[in-house]
Amino acid sequence: MENRFEKKQLVKKSENFSQWYVEVVLRSELADYAPVKGCQVFRPYGFAIWENIKDILDREIKKAGVKNAYFPLFIPEKFLKKEKEHIEGFSPELAVVAFGGGKELKEKLVVRPTSETIIYEMYSKWIKSWRDLPLKINQWANVVRWEKRPRLFLRTTEFLWQEGHTCHSNYQEALEEAKRALKMYVDFYREYLAIDGVFGKKSPAEKFPGAEDTYTYEMLMPDGKALQGCTSHNLAQNFSKPFNIRFLDKEGKERFVWQTSWGITTRCIGAVVMVHGDDQGLIFPPKIAPIQIIIIPILDGKNDKVLIDKAEEIKEKLTNFRVEIDKRREYSPGWKFNQWELKGVPVRLEIGPREVKEKKVTLARRDNFQKIEIPLSLLSQKIKETLDSIQKHLFEKSSQFLKKATREVFDYASFKKIMEGERGFVRAFWCGNPECEEKIKRETKATIRVLPDKTPEEKGRCIYCQKPAKKRWLFAQAY
Repeated sequence: MENRFEKKQLVKKSENFSQWYVEVVLRSELADYAPVKGCQVFRPYGFAIWENIKDILDREIKKAGVKNAYFPLFIPEKFLKKEKEHIEGFSPELAVVAFGGGKELKEKLVVRPTSETIIYEMYSKWIKSWRDLPLKINQWANVVRWEKRPRLFLRTTEFLWQEGHTCHSNYQEALEEAKRALKMYVDFYREYLAIDGVFGKKSPAEKFPGAEDTYTYEMLMPDGKALQGCTSHNLAQNFSKPFNIRFLDKEGKERFVWQTSWGITTRCIGAVVMVHGDDQGLIFPPKIAPIQIIIIPILDGKNDKVLIDKAEEIKEKLTNFRVEIDKRREYSPGWKFNQWELKGVPVRLEIGPREVKEKKVTLARRDNFQKIEIPLSLLSQKIKETLDSIQKHLFEKSSQFLKKATREVFDYASFKKIMEGERGFVRAFWCGNPECEEKIKRETKATIRVLPDKTPEEKGRCIYCQKPAKKRWLFAQAY
């Protein structure tokens, strides 16, 4: 039997972060490379995380009055050309179908890079009156964007996501919806994925093609690079006009709707791997872990039935948790400990003859490797407390790192020195001139990631040109 876990020790996260990331994703069986270049296969363990994420967010989406639907994978090329900025922004990433059924197509079809255009073509048919508004639809789907530098979960040619698309009768209602969606994502990252970050608005150059404004949640990874966690777009009337999405208001006047779109992708799984993992492998926040508790009977060939029966009995009592039992006889307890640590299971319960006799279990935490003995009578309560403690601990570590790796600078030499070294977030004044933004990107590979929410106006000078500037933006190199 092939044993992937004993081939070699993981490279240390601190020594080669990039290689560590790939190794831990592959060896923990989250995903694998697909035969199609740039694509990945979600293995059951990795897909289970996405299912948990989907369940959590789907509940929140529906609470906001948004309903699920599904739209075609193929989009007529002419639809994308209706919004000039949109097609220009996506053109290098498009996959286009020119042949079908053995014949050349009269009109080329684009494989969905995002669904604004095809959804809005339908909205123009469905919306006629103010009574049809607001219209709020979400879809869980796959997306294709041709990726030159693929990386498991972070950048793949095909990835999974949800995309919400809403229409409103006025600007303010659309703006509130875009901000509601952003808050939903921020709360999700912090409460469930235990990753702290900064939310706010993108610069005009970094916003979604066709949007009036794009809002984002930006996180720092352990290597000092930023990762965009989600986006929420205030589209204003930039799509409703070219797609002719109009309605009669209460006074009988014809008006164009105001729109939003927002989404989160399977990239968030990559963020969890990078932020929380260690030299032993993954560490999953309990709230999204596919398996929260792994029970390992310490099988010795003599007491196996008694130990397995006790493990089954304990599992039956832990119905409020996601629990598995490792009954395999072909591996030693130590090997199993290492494997489940690699796979990031938050809590391990060990049951040997002594534990059975004394009516207790040994509990091991994945985040700090602490071990405690717990009477069976208190097990459910103690496990809940432990899982809550792990969730809190992981978020606190993320917050501490974010604070430590965010620096404020006032001169360009210091800015460049940080980007050449430890990297991280740099808070600096920017004058608003896109030429300065582009030159900084070209010279340091750093982009403006976000203008943090509620950033006050101040008197300052642009980090690049030293002309007057009013606000400090966050810069970073990014994935």
